[in-house]
Amino acid sequence: DAEIFGFDYWPMELFKLKNKPAPAQLDGHIIIVTGAGSGVGRAAALALLGGGWQVVLAGRRADALQETIGLAGANASRALAVPSDVSDPAAVDALFATVKQRFGRLDMLFNNAGTNVPGMPFEDLTYADWTRVVGVNLTGCFLCAQAAFRIMKDQKPQGGRIINNGSISAHTPRPDSAPYTATKHSITGLTKSLMLDGRKYDICAGQIDIGNALTQMAARFQTGVPQADGQIKIEPVMDVDHVAEAVLTMARLPLDVNVPFITIMARDMPYIGRG
Repeated sequence: DAEIFGFDYWPMELFKLKNKPAPAQLDGHIIIVTGAGSGVGRAAALALLGGGWQVVLAGRRADALQETIGLAGANASRALAVPSDVSDPAAVDALFATVKQRFGRLDMLFNNAGTNVPGMPFEDLTYADWTRVVGVNLTGCFLCAQAAFRIMKDQKPQGGRIINNGSISAHTPRPDSAPYTATKHSITGLTKSLMLDGRKYDICAGQIDIGNALTQMAARFQTGVPQADGQIKIEPVMDVDHVAEAVLTMARLPLDVNVPFITIMARDMPYIGRG
């Protein structure tokens, strides 16, 4: 096989690749994870703590944040819970002020917090439902990204990384999901703007689009969810820890390397050709 490809040294190079040292740990780096009390945020926070980060866990429920810290074992000493509502500008200001005062810098933000409303016909959506989803998923993401951007721009050394949680719905909607789908499409625009506007300050921005990770929110996929053709079908799911590993991989990159968009999904879920 090596001769076919013209690489007589191929087996040895493969051996070297498979036995490369693990990436350096990230001790001392500071990260904020929003929505860290459950689901993707919890899994990512635990993975990042395991990778050597100092992790600030943000979320509305203090008890849920403490539960996450309790799962961190020996890494719990590097976790700090700051209860916060990302849709509230004052709460976001207080969160980032706490981080700046406590640590003096911020190396990464995982902009993960999100919410949804039960699926319903578009004509039945209420203004309250619409504004609640937009307030958390889009405005909250903007507020946190802006606060992180300001710290990263002014700190020495300058720069940092912002990862926004998009969704498969940032590409393809589900039936009866206008508020969620609209916000996730908007996150893509925000991510692209951050990529461009952050360059001169060594601020990287990227987006992770997740499909059918098994969290409490996604448990319904195992009992059946509406499809575009009107049927109710069970959908495949994946372990949320795979998502956390993808976030950790993005986090470990140097700031002159960026992953603009990554999609991770249960292989057989309806997405490519959904509907």
